[in-house]
Amino acid sequence: MFSLERWQEIFETIRKNKLRTLLTGISVASGIFILVILLGVGQGMQNGISKEFEQDASNRISIWSNVTSKSHKGLNPGRYIQMTNEDFDFLKLKHEDELEYKSSVNRIWGGLVNYKKESGTYRVEGVAPDYQFLENAKMVAGRFLNEDDNKGVEKYAVIGNKVYTDLFKSGEEAIGEYIQIRGINFKVIGVFSDPGGEREETRIFLPLFTHQRVFNQADKIRSMAFTLKPEATFEEAVAASKQFTADLENYLKAKHIIAPDDESAIGINNSLENAKRFYQLIFMIKSFFWWVGICTIIAGVVGVSNIMLIIVKERTKEIGIRKALGAMPGAIIGMILQEAIFVTAMAGFAGLIGGLLLLEFVAPMVQTDFIQNPSVNFNVAITTVIILIVAGALAGFIPAWRAARIKPIVALRDE
Repeated sequence: MFSLERWQEIFETIRKNKLRTLLTGISVASGIFILVILLGVGQGMQNGISKEFEQDASNRISIWSNVTSKSHKGLNPGRYIQMTNEDFDFLKLKHEDELEYKSSVNRIWGGLVNYKKESGTYRVEGVAPDYQFLENAKMVAGRFLNEDDNKGVEKYAVIGNKVYTDLFKSGEEAIGEYIQIRGINFKVIGVFSDPGGEREETRIFLPLFTHQRVFNQADKIRSMAFTLKPEATFEEAVAASKQFTADLENYLKAKHIIAPDDESAIGINNSLENAKRFYQLIFMIKSFFWWVGICTIIAGVVGVSNIMLIIVKERTKEIGIRKALGAMPGAIIGMILQEAIFVTAMAGFAGLIGGLLLLEFVAPMVQTDFIQNPSVNFNVAITTVIILIVAGALAGFIPAWRAARIKPIVALRDE
């Protein structure tokens, strides 16, 4: 029930103790402020990690070969393991029911590309049609490679957006034009963009068989990439991807006579496993941030509780008179709790608004690879408000309970 007299008493108490109330409010406000900033940074880290995984398909599994580090079955270490089309075809058929997208990849680094008077050096990769989805590439113009292009060994090229802006300076149409890669003409059939930005857009995709034939690669491939069909849960997807990568590694090591414990010869990157590890790390970091923020708030709440104890001590005689005149314990508790909640809530809201404003204005300037758009969502803001209310009630409960237990005869003797 609203009581004007009670609010007047609260404001009168605050007016008489301005400095004490201000310092107490600052301790509470700083706790909420720190909590909001920490949670904003934690969300920014999660956004940054998510952005990194957007560069490729989120469940992508990549396999590449390297040099052996151990001798095995009479073969010396230091052998380069060369994967071939046969390896890819076998794995594709064996796991046909499990696979969503698949592509083998061959590449040349530093491919000199010319168009009229413009030139540049780019990464040139031979890929299968599914590679568009494995890379999360989005077509800006034209189309991506298809199976007919690969089977027909067509001299077609799909260029990245950065390649397009470098070579086609005047913004002219690229589709249907011919570019030269190491002196060989290729017809541009598409332009793509990539979530990874310019670094990923400095590439040119050719049909795999065309790439192998034109650059004298025979049936060699540098890597393979796969995604598995979706599972019902994230945990099931991680388990399926672990089993799949184990099968790939076992096959390649047996086929190419690699020691089972040689960790160097075959490289595997499982995006789902990486994502799980990163998100577990982010969860731990955000939990730590919550813990630090809550501890800071508790420190402020303890300060409020101490101040309310002092206020109760100062108003002992007044409380005794109130009880002598018939004030019920509930009324005394309500009076103390209301003041504690009011001071805590006002200071807390000030800290909350300050933290949100700082994130709003500073966040756009904080853009690194692993921190993107640090912010606090509406649900978290509501949670902090609930914490404020609970904290205010806790801060005032002990002093209020103590005030309610004061005996009028003892209070009236208080000096």
